[in-house]
Amino acid sequence: ATTGWRTAWVVMRTGWSIRVHDPDLVPAHGPVTLAPNHTGFLDPPLPTGTSPRPIHCLAKREIFRGPLGWFLRSIGQIPLDRSGTDRTALTSALAVLSAGRVLVVYPEGTRGSGNFADMRRGLAWLAVRSGAPVVPVVAFGVASRGTTLSALPRVRSRLDVVFGSPVYLPPVTVRSHAAVQEANRRLHAALTAHYSAVAVRFAGQVSASPTGED
Repeated sequence: ATTGWRTAWVVMRTGWSIRVHDPDLVPAHGPVTLAPNHTGFLDPPLPTGTSPRPIHCLAKREIFRGPLGWFLRSIGQIPLDRSGTDRTALTSALAVLSAGRVLVVYPEGTRGSGNFADMRRGLAWLAVRSGAPVVPVVAFGVASRGTTLSALPRVRSRLDVVFGSPVYLPPVTVRSHAAVQEANRRLHAALTAHYSAVAVRFAGQVSASPTGED
């Protein structure tokens, strides 16, 4: 994870002008889950290159092929089968948190509007099982939601990454379906509130396009 963290830090800051806001809100020690919005190609490496701590990231298994797959696994990234409940990936993710490390989970599951309107329940399940706080992350300026490389932001253009206050869910005595639903409701409220606050904070700025669309 440390190798990937350093590599992403260099690559991202070489290609783009990145401003990181409030990274001190990420707890310095213990298990943490970062929950970024997801709109463009650069979203996966952004948390890796801007997090104040090395991370492990759940990523779609389709990219774990050939040399890239070997590299991703070597730096601690976790392949995820998005077609259903991937118990192997979830077990690996829990192991990361149990070891007191930082995990990245995209609540939306795939590229979308970026405002956390549609959230899958994997984040809530991990939060309930691990008890780890969840830190919202919103990225601005990552360009459009296209599926080709033309959707990438211009080289040296400005990208903003804004960390939010950690969300601590109340402890649960029974890890039930109802507990996961309630956790999902609380997390959805917290993440959408952070998104809205950041949108207001950056109102009128050129890079202030939470969906990546100008």
